[in-house]
Amino acid sequence: MNESEELAPAVASILRSAEARGDPRNGTLSVDARSLPAALSRAEADGRVPVIAEVKPTSPTTEGTRAADPVELAERMVEGGAAALSVLTEPDHFEGSPENLRRVREAVDVPVLRKDFLLREAQLDTVEADAVLLIARFVGDDLPDLVAAAKERGFQPLVEAHDAAEVEQAVEAGAELIGVNNRDLAKLEVDLETFERVAPSAPEDVTLIAESGISTPDDARRMREAGADGLLVGSAIMDGIPESDSGSRGAESLGIVTENTRRLTRT
Repeated sequence: MNESEELAPAVASILRSAEARGDPRNGTLSVDARSLPAALSRAEADGRVPVIAEVKPTSPTTEGTRAADPVELAERMVEGGAAALSVLTEPDHFEGSPENLRRVREAVDVPVLRKDFLLREAQLDTVEADAVLLIARFVGDDLPDLVAAAKERGFQPLVEAHDAAEVEQAVEAGAELIGVNNRDLAKLEVDLETFERVAPSAPEDVTLIAESGISTPDDARRMREAGADGLLVGSAIMDGIPESDSGSRGAESLGIVTENTRRLTRT
């Protein structure tokens, strides 16, 4: 990454943590991946909005930590119509873990994206997933090698871009899945016009995912009309889940997840 590029303090802290994180010693993984594009297409054919629902305990832009079990959350998201899932494995700022992803992937039959901030090839070998996130701005010139390394293991690399230049970089690196993030990395502000502005720069044969800021059915329709093949949604689905997850309150929170997911997938 170009160190001169401006980053919000929270993003810079995430990047430092990713750089300092030790590499796993699991050997090279080989994954029999479930197809993410096929799952999005099946949802569309079934009359659902193709949503990748995110299991996200917390983040730098939210308050508190949701205590609900990740597997129960994932199952309720699928029940609500999610075409695929995203699971955070970043431990320091999102309280995610590879174990959460492993448990979720064993429990569901939809594709599962590993959401993390990967900088080195060895970090791909942490845990099996169907897709892995690679952020173009973070990995810079290493992107082609990381895309190739992910594909060699059987992963589907989802390359995240924030502007047209990064979309071009992703295409040149061999990415077939590209996510356009509506959240600015400098101020952490969200603007849905980002996707609308950047999407036309992507080739038609790329699977295009709109990320961040999709909170309502109107937002979902807007991103779909702008060319999104799928929507990555976290906060809007997790919204309303309490930090405490005991007794009837815990059961109620799981129902909220199902309804939040259904609200966005059946617009």
